[in-house]
Amino acid sequence: MTDTVAQFEHVISICRDLYAKKLKDYGPSWRIMRPQSITDQIFIKANRIRSIEIKGECKVDEGIRSELIAIVNYGIIGLIQLELGYSDGEDISVEKALELYDKYMDETKRLMYAKNHDYDEAWRSMRTSSYTDLILMKIYRTKQIENNEGKTLVSEGVDANYMDMINYSLFGLIKLEYGE
Repeated sequence: MTDTVAQFEHVISICRDLYAKKLKDYGPSWRIMRPQSITDQIFIKANRIRSIEIKGECKVDEGIRSELIAIVNYGIIGLIQLELGYSDGEDISVEKALELYDKYMDETKRLMYAKNHDYDEAWRSMRTSSYTDLILMKIYRTKQIENNEGKTLVSEGVDANYMDMINYSLFGLIKLEYGE
């Protein structure tokens, strides 16, 4: 598990670094996004990954790695928006946006470490294309929950699905960074 923790911390630092740089460029302009729009943005990223996997090529310079990073960061943004609600403008500071990023990444990591213990690192034996399919499935589940106005009978909510999407993306990033 020690390697897993170090690998997770490494890929998380890559994601957080890009998030921080984009905050400097754009500020927390994403505060205007409703959670449904964030889910759709994650869908676009995951769908592009699947398209690249199936076609074996991409015509835009950014590849699978950048899309996985985007899913991680949009997933965290989604969790923040679920807590704060959307806004009509930038109503939080860059420092607060980073603080909230760290808060939700810590919660997501704790979930991953607990599941990783129970599942005995099964994710390491999975194909990376399976992460893509699982992310897409979680997106469709999230859309259904959103269409049901957040109500579920027996299932986890939108927040748990965002966390799972983040973790599957982090698994994919670890495999890209460190190999199978």
